[in-house]
Amino acid sequence: MPTPLSPPPVKGAGGKELPAYLANGVMGLRIRPQPLKAGMCLVNGFAGEHPERRIEAAAPAPFPLAGDIRLDGRWLSDAPELIRDQEQAYDFASGELTSRFVFGDGKQSLIVSVVAFCDRSQPSLVCQEVTLEAAGVVDISYRCIVDTAGLDGRPLHVMRSTPTEDDDSFDGTLLWESAGGLATCGVAYRTELIGPYAEPQRPALQRDQLITEYSFRVTPSRPCRLRQMATLVPSISHHQPDHQAARLLGLAARRGFETARSGNQAAWDEIWRGRIVLEGAETRWQAMADAALFYLASSTHVASPASTSIFGLATWHDYHYYYGHVMWDVETFAVPALNVLAPDAARSLLDYRSRHLDGAASNARLRGRRGLQFPWESAPSTGQECAPLPGSASWHEDHVSPDIAFAFLQHAQVTGDGRFLRDKAWPVLSGVSDWIVSRATATERGFEILGAMGIAERKTESDNPAFTAMTAILVLRATTQVAAALGLPADPDWQVVADGLVLPRRGKAVVSHDDFRINEEKGPTPDPLMGDFPLNFPLNAEAWAATREVYFGPAREYLGSPMLSALYGVWAARGGDRALSLRMLEEGYGKFCTGRFLQTLEYRQDVFPEQPRAGPFFANLGGFLSGLLFGFTGLDIGDGLPETWPARPVVLPTGWRAIAVERLRIRGRDWRLEARHGADSATLTPVDSQAGRCG
Repeated sequence: MPTPLSPPPVKGAGGKELPAYLANGVMGLRIRPQPLKAGMCLVNGFAGEHPERRIEAAAPAPFPLAGDIRLDGRWLSDAPELIRDQEQAYDFASGELTSRFVFGDGKQSLIVSVVAFCDRSQPSLVCQEVTLEAAGVVDISYRCIVDTAGLDGRPLHVMRSTPTEDDDSFDGTLLWESAGGLATCGVAYRTELIGPYAEPQRPALQRDQLITEYSFRVTPSRPCRLRQMATLVPSISHHQPDHQAARLLGLAARRGFETARSGNQAAWDEIWRGRIVLEGAETRWQAMADAALFYLASSTHVASPASTSIFGLATWHDYHYYYGHVMWDVETFAVPALNVLAPDAARSLLDYRSRHLDGAASNARLRGRRGLQFPWESAPSTGQECAPLPGSASWHEDHVSPDIAFAFLQHAQVTGDGRFLRDKAWPVLSGVSDWIVSRATATERGFEILGAMGIAERKTESDNPAFTAMTAILVLRATTQVAAALGLPADPDWQVVADGLVLPRRGKAVVSHDDFRINEEKGPTPDPLMGDFPLNFPLNAEAWAATREVYFGPAREYLGSPMLSALYGVWAARGGDRALSLRMLEEGYGKFCTGRFLQTLEYRQDVFPEQPRAGPFFANLGGFLSGLLFGFTGLDIGDGLPETWPARPVVLPTGWRAIAVERLRIRGRDWRLEARHGADSATLTPVDSQAGRCG
């Protein structure tokens, strides 16, 4: 089994670094360096009213793994000065985070070790085991806590026992309502003391905490362990989420902690069968590739009810400006890699869009258009537009709809799933194609997309943004072809508009929009190069070389910005310059990976020191992974046999000899990818092993 490189352990309190991010696609936790102090918890689909913007936003849920220790009359929470020798280690192979510290004044002290994981085999379950060791005899009290302190919202109901049943499968349940009453989240938790015997005390909800407390003795010959298991269910998944959380916890309790741990390990073993191996690259590049795959997998799951946000299920106190909304970055940067690594997880992200087609249709109608216009910022619970007021980005960011349609097309091509193509992809493709036709304006130049915004969010809209036009052309042409394949009628306007859409050019180069100037606001943003990769838009090599010349000149003014920086290395390789590819890959991705546990940041800190540390940022890490899987390897996904997808000579950054993946999941079977530098093309070969599907 391929073993990923885990990041090195970190010592100390962390300072301004982001805390560890522990997640499984259904829940995400920020675990502090002192892990028993409540961090932050997000549950996929749980939303509330933002306290300042008054819009729907991802809402922090009760933190299920908090704890407190009383030693020699002093509680850990009241005496942080008695903590020393803090250390945390992340095991990417198993998704487990281990934290250690010493608590005490030297006369009496405890060595505290905490292992936590979000279970991938039972995705509503989070588990923690706390081991307490002492050099002498100490009497302590330990509190297992579900913590709601500081949350916007209120408790609606608490249960301490199963009604009319003699059952000990849980210590308590909590039904928590978010701010504005937009949603509820159910929490059920269970504790177990292993070693000494102590009767648990379970007081009523107090000080915004649900507590189980044990008092016992620890001796050098008899360390003890406390296990905490909790399930979290949002109301988007069940109308009585606290009851459903109790049911799921009861199942987990019957199976036991060790079964959950082994099941989680098995799920991660399956994920790492798709490890991307970088032969010849420096070890740090392999570590960054492993970290990117780890955080992408951590934030997505077949059980995710509401896609995922640009930061996955991570948030922290000093940033919130995407509000946990679902945005186009997920379909453009995260879904492509998941299509071949974890297709069931990719399908789950797309299912969120399918479930909310009514919101996209309503959005189009409100703008006086036909078909489907997907929101710029999509509300997790409804799929409707929820951009902060006045919503200026939502006025003109029209590329989001063809971006999403293109993602549905590629998923259908990768999986070869005819039912998905007919039942899920076709409604999106045809609806977005209808919208494109109604959005385009017939002029003497052909068909134009007027008053729109490209990837660069400028103050003023422009005409005929190149990225929007290229994606729209590909979607319109593909929709016509899919109609023929399914035996459905095709609107002839789809092809007419595709053939007539204006693509802004300056000489042979594609430029961002009409009347483009390189010195305009955000002028160096290289969005036309997205046509070369990842779109593989059909223009000749001369056109792409001219486009690179336009945007590579001012690249230093853009590198360090979020989103497209990670793709420069691929674009340089496609120009045949290996040294430039490596240098741009470093500037455009390597320098974003800093701090604890290689969490890819949104902004490069050396370029934008005023920006908060925010990560893991999916557009950056997803772009990096897509570049490794498809860009450098030259795969051009289409309707043909997968063996035909390698479409160009392999050019890798200086020193890299090959990119290889032992297991990609394509068309319902396993394939091996090898892209060796200098080869006429990569090889994509079916393998005999038909292991179960990965999710």
